[in-house]
This record gives sequence, structure tokens and C-alpha cells, in this order.
Amino acid sequence: MNPNIERLKLIFIAIFAVAIVGVGVWQVGWIIPQKNCEKAKKWWDGSQRVCATPILVSDVTGRVITDAKALAEAKKAIGRPEAAPKPAPKAE
Repeated sequence: MNPNIERLKLIFIAIFAVAIVGVGVWQVGWIIPQKNCEKAKKWWDGSQRVCATPILVSDVTGRVITDAKALAEAKKAIGRPEAAPKPAPKAE
């Protein structure tokens, strides 16, 4: 067989193998951790490959969210479990 065809065949097989390894590294190194992070309701930074825990601005500033509905929505948005409401004391 023509040696040029053999050489081209090996070059294309090598390029294909490198591309497959590249896609595998991309999936394992970036895509799978990103999906796991987003499933846990956290923030994914793809440039540094960091899964960060979101925090409420009220936690940083110390300001209290006075509206119960707004507080529940804010906690739901960052994936915090909502605390069970405290029962009112019984008047006897």
C-alpha cells in the first residue's frame, strides 16, 4: 500500500485519540463537577473550577430581612433549608 496513505491514517487516528482524551478530560474536570455543584444549589466558577457556597447579603451586612416571605424566598434561592416556624405559646 502507498506509504503516504499509511502515514495519513496514523495521523488521523492519533488526532482522533487526542480529541477523545480531550473530551474525556473536559467532562471529568469541568462538566461533571459543574453539574454536581449546581445540583447542590451552589455557585460554579468555571474559570477557577471552584464550587462556592452562596450567602445572603443580610448575612454579610448584618441587616435583617424583616419580611417573612422575602426571607423564605431568599433562603430558598440559595438552597438553605427553611427553619420550622416556632409554635405560639399556649395561653392557659
